[in-house]
Amino acid sequence: MTAKDVPGSTGGGWRDRLLAEGSDPDPRFTLANERTFLAWIRTALALVAGGIGIALSGELIVSPLRHVLALVFSGAGALLAMLAFRRWLRTERALRRHETLPPPALAPVMAYGLAAAAVALVVALLATR
Repeated sequence: MTAKDVPGSTGGGWRDRLLAEGSDPDPRFTLANERTFLAWIRTALALVAGGIGIALSGELIVSPLRHVLALVFSGAGALLAMLAFRRWLRTERALRRHETLPPPALAPVMAYGLAAAAVALVVALLATR
C-alpha cells in the first residue's frame, strides 16, 4: 500500500509518509502502540493538571516557588505530549519496517524528572510550615 492508495491522501503529510513505508504490521501491535501513546498522553494531562493545582494552591506554597513549580509541571506535561507523539511515530515506523523497536528513552527521563519534582514539592511544603 502506498500513500496514493490511501483515501483522502495528499501525498505530503506525516501520515502519508508513514503509510508509504514498509507494510502494515499486525493490527494488535499498532493498537498496543496506540494504547502506550494514550497512556503517555494521560500522564501529560496529569502533569498539566498538577501544574494548575499547584498554581491554585493559594498560600499553601509561597508565591514565587508556587509559580515556578506550576510552570515546571505544566511545561513538563506539554513536553511529554510532544515527545509521546514522537515516540509513537518512531515505534510505528519501526513496526512497518520490521525493525527493532526504539528504546524507551522517555521513561527514565520522566521517572527521574518526576522524582526530582516531587522532592522539590515536598521541600517547598516543608519550607512553608
